[in-house]
Amino acid sequence: MQRKFVEERNEENAYSVRYDIENVLYSKKSQFQKVEVVETKGHGRMLLNDDLVMISERDEFVYHDMIVHPALFTHPNPRRVLIIGGGDGGTAREVLRHSSVEKCDMVEIDELVIEACREFLPVTAVAMSTPKPRFSLFIDDGVKFVRETKNTYDVVIVDSTDPIGPATPLFGRDFYRDVFARLAEDGLVVSQGESPYYNAKMQASMVQILGELFPIVRYLNFTNLTYPGGLWSFSFASKRWHPIRDFSADRVRGSNLKFRYYTPDIQSAAFSLPAFQLENIGRSLKE
Repeated sequence: MQRKFVEERNEENAYSVRYDIENVLYSKKSQFQKVEVVETKGHGRMLLNDDLVMISERDEFVYHDMIVHPALFTHPNPRRVLIIGGGDGGTAREVLRHSSVEKCDMVEIDELVIEACREFLPVTAVAMSTPKPRFSLFIDDGVKFVRETKNTYDVVIVDSTDPIGPATPLFGRDFYRDVFARLAEDGLVVSQGESPYYNAKMQASMVQILGELFPIVRYLNFTNLTYPGGLWSFSFASKRWHPIRDFSADRVRGSNLKFRYYTPDIQSAAFSLPAFQLENIGRSLKE
């Protein structure tokens, strides 16, 4: 009997990663993509969009720690947070752990992602599974929402998929102009920033776009198990607060929050980029 597996392949770089599957728990096709939750042999349950790995139970905490906590511990008082994407719920879960957050709005374009994760990935979907007065979920196009909303936010988190299909506009100039307008006068935005190995051109483009708008533009890195190359990035752009100069390790320790990946030392280390990445984007970073 042939072994079942999912293979994520990067055609441009002739690179692939294969995961053995024990069971397919959920599989439906929306107007945007195929959405699946599978049980794997080595990484627990895994969310796939069009056969690309979004999260796995084994390492989702790394991604969600790093897309949330460096930003929310940089801003001195993050009360209003907007999440664009993030349909698995893990980003909202981490945002709502911060007691300063009074309102967290989340905008996800694909309702099937939410349906799948609510049923089969409760470890990330906990924020979406029970009513919470601080949390509001909108099934909508994030680009349209940011363009049309009158709300103002202290932090915007763009938890998007790769820049293909419905996520493509989330990497564009017009979108970030609208994000800038929706941010408070001291607001900041952190965004899924792709691989410094395989997406160097995209990272350079993002830094340029953000640099046209924000006085502070940085990149941070982390490592995980399931994204191509293992090393991954988020972009960070701020109107006022600097992720190193305005960061206080004592504030993290005083929060009494427990993390599985994030630490005060990682906050500083994550923004220290390797030489090859600095060659690509370093001249466009802004302090």
